[in-house]
Parts: sequence; C-alpha cells; structure tokens
Amino acid sequence: MNKVCVAKFGGSSVANYEVMQNCANVVLSNPDTHIVVLSASAGVTNLLVDLANGSLDEKGREDTIQKIIDIQENILEGLGHPKELTESIYRHIEYIRSLAHEASLETNAALVDRMVSNGELMSTKLFAELLKQRGVDAVWFDVRKIMRTDSNYGKAAPVVEVIRTLAQNELVDLCREKIVVTQGFIGANADGLTTTLGRGGSDFSAALIGEAVDSSAIEIWTDVPGIYTTDPRLVSTAHPIPELTFEEAAEMATFGAKVLHPATIQPAVRRNIPVFVGSSKNPRAGGTWIRTKTESMPTFRAVAMRKNQVLLTLKSFNMIGACGFMATVFGIFAKHGLSVDLVTTSEVTVAITIDNGFSGGSSDGKSLLSEQLLKDLRQVCNVEVEEDLTLIAVIGNKMSYKQGIGSKVFSAIFDVNVRMISYGASSHGLCFLVDSKDGDEVIKRLHVHLLD
Repeated sequence: MNKVCVAKFGGSSVANYEVMQNCANVVLSNPDTHIVVLSASAGVTNLLVDLANGSLDEKGREDTIQKIIDIQENILEGLGHPKELTESIYRHIEYIRSLAHEASLETNAALVDRMVSNGELMSTKLFAELLKQRGVDAVWFDVRKIMRTDSNYGKAAPVVEVIRTLAQNELVDLCREKIVVTQGFIGANADGLTTTLGRGGSDFSAALIGEAVDSSAIEIWTDVPGIYTTDPRLVSTAHPIPELTFEEAAEMATFGAKVLHPATIQPAVRRNIPVFVGSSKNPRAGGTWIRTKTESMPTFRAVAMRKNQVLLTLKSFNMIGACGFMATVFGIFAKHGLSVDLVTTSEVTVAITIDNGFSGGSSDGKSLLSEQLLKDLRQVCNVEVEEDLTLIAVIGNKMSYKQGIGSKVFSAIFDVNVRMISYGASSHGLCFLVDSKDGDEVIKRLHVHLLD
C-alpha cells in the first residue's frame, strides 16, 4: 500500500479534550494519514500499574480509580457525553475495579497487562468519537486483532511475519477509505490473551503497523518539535536536529533520547520507511526526519544520557585460555530475557552494563536486577554490582575513523571520573559511564565543547 501514513500520538498529546483537538488537526492536515496509533492519556498507565501491583487498600484503590475517571470525564465532557461511548468507558472502569480487587488478592504479569491495556483502549475510543464529531469517517480498531506477540507478559516480543499477514487481511482494506484509530503498546498472544510491548511501546507499535501495511511514512507526534542535540531542559542551547540517519537515531534512542522508543527504528529500517518526529502542540515548528541517508554527516551530532545504570563486573580465572565463558554468561542473561549494553573484557574480567531504568523495564516497572539473575551468575564467577551510574553517549558519524575524537571528548571532562568506556564497536557512538551525580554536568560540558 502506498501513500498511507501512520501517525502516533503519545500520552501528553491525548491528555485531555483540548490537546486531543490538536491531534485531530494534525491528522486532518495530512490527507495521507489513514492510521492513528495512540498511547493512553497522560498519567493513566502509571495509575493502572499502581492498581495492578496489588499493594493498595480499598480506599487507595478507589482514590486511584477516581483519578482515572477524572481524566476520562474531562474528555467525555468535551464530547458531550455520548451515551454509547460513555457506557463503554464506564465498562472499562468497572473492569479496572474488578482487576484491582483481584490484584489485591494475588497479582501476576498477565493480570498487569490486562489492567494497563485499558488506558489505550479508552483513549482510542474517545479519539475516534472526536474525529467522528468533526465529520471524519473514522473507525475504532482493536489492535489485538493483528499485533501478535509471544507470551512474555510485560515485555512481549512481536511476531513480525504474523503481524504482517493479519494486517494485510484485517487492516489494509479498512484504512483505504477510513481513518483507523488504534492502540499502541498492547497486543495479544496466539491464544488471544492481552500482552504489552513494554513501557514506551506505542512508538514500536506504530512502526510495526507501518511496516505491516507498507506505509509511506511513520510520524511520531510528541510534545517537542523533533529530536534535540540533547535534553533542552538541561541545556538551554540544545536545538532540534532537522535530519538523522537510521543509525544515528538508533544510537540516540538506545542511549537516552526519550523522544523515540529504541525499537521504533527496526521496522522502519526493514522497509526503508522514513520516520518523522514532531510536536502535536506546534506542528508548524517542524521536526526531525529519520532516513537512510542525510545531506549532512557531522562528526558530532548529539549527546545523550541514560540514568539508573548498573555495572556488573564478572571475574573468573577460568577465563584464562578457555573457550565458552562468554557464551555461558550471555546465556544467563538470555535466560532472564535481558539484553546488555556496554561490554569490556580483560583476561579474567568482563564488565557489563544493563539499563535498570524504567525504559528498560517491563510494563510493571520492576527492576531487571533480580536476585535469581545474580545467583545464576555467581555459580560461574564472582560478581560485583555497582549502581547509581549514568551512561553518557556521544553520537555522530565515522567517529572511530577520525583522529583526536577521544581527546576532544575527554578534555571537556578531564576532572570527572570515568568508570568504563566503550568505543569502536560502532562508528556512530562513543559511550562511557560516570557517577550519576556527575551526569548533568558532563552533558552540559560536552554540548558546549562539541555542539555549541
């Protein structure tokens, strides 16, 4: 299918009736937009996670549910409380109340996914009605019909081939003449049970749908006009980047640029679909295009950071002259469903970082550093754990092929202790760890030294 744009809007873009109108304006401004993917309204997912964890007493549950009702009521009021939609929203509320009671007795990952999926299901029903009231031929679509995943509740993996087949059968014809409003973040396994793709998975959902229907573009609409050279809340001179390559964007998303979910790039690369990131609050401000090739290829493009990193130092004298130790270690991480970020080795030591932040966790926000993981690792080596670290990433082009990169970077932070360095594996990035207390200052100095 050609000339079908997939537009995704995040939670802040559908937080209330007024900002939902902004989203509708964006959708209607592009005649190619035929699929709209939404997150839950801002704040709703966190409230649902609180309920699903089962730690609240009855009053706490009702107070939390009332906060969810207040968010939905704001939008329903703007829509004029249409009878059928209002009844549908309150059926979700009652289902949430029932699941919250069940979670207070005993919770599990599958229950959490059923609970948190209600946020997206409600926001999309509300937005579909808003479009209809503006005279648009819009239809609500349950993404679980096509978003097939495995059964790893909380951080399910998509089954790409099945998603494509289902989308071609269920979605392609539907979106030829209508605007389809559907959910990000959620899916279903082969048994039809609700799953989620992990926190921030709505971007990923949009990209998977775009890939499955051969879309012409994927638009990610947030509350900022594009991807910045660094976090503008931290550095006042940070500025939007007009264009990025897929490789640069992948590095930035992986290592801390929160505007874009790291997995979003993968489906776009597979089908060579351009990705646009812009602001639903100010669409005329432009944004960032992500493509295979860009006109500019600067040595330094951006700096990013990711907090709440864990450094695991694994030591074993059995590594000396031995084969298979690394395979054993990575097998343990695979067993626990964890990916690692930075890796450095010596003759008897391996240093590995994992992201223990919310972005790296599952839908319930629990820590990835489990006692069972450490127990399994200690069966094969000594383990030292260092927490409260920040990963710093300098992103650019052909960095490992140019002289003086290291001196340019580290001369700006000569008085900061650097715990670990990873350089050379990718020509698009140089990464290192610092104490979390130094992270903000390091980013400020590097931006001034390399990008201002």
